[in-house]
Amino acid sequence: MRARICKEFVFEAAHQLHSHSGKCRNLHGHTYRVQVFLQGEVGVPGGMVRDFSEIQWAFDSAIKPYCDHQFLNSTLPVSCTTAELIAGWILKTLRSPLPQIVKVRVYETLTSYAEVSVDDLGRGEDTNE
Repeated sequence: MRARICKEFVFEAAHQLHSHSGKCRNLHGHTYRVQVFLQGEVGVPGGMVRDFSEIQWAFDSAIKPYCDHQFLNSTLPVSCTTAELIAGWILKTLRSPLPQIVKVRVYETLTSYAEVSVDDLGRGEDTNE
């Protein structure tokens, strides 16, 4: 049997969208909410796609140091710190430790999110190189 699982994370960070004409042009912060989705065969004998603690470890070691209580413009290797590009960076970064990852959703506010799936990655973007 195949299944899809999701682990959710929260971090606080600031950013600024210099080329934006709206409010986000100013320095401001968000409580970001990130959902990491994995899909795969339900393993035997454990009965799970992946242990949630392994997803936690991957996020805490590969993502959190660059995001939590940081100025994202200075810490993330993206051209602009939009939710879309942050989601893509998280997805690409977590593909090595979590090969079953299929999608990342980044909420910038309670009601607004961006989502990037493995299928959305363009040629040459499916690795961290």
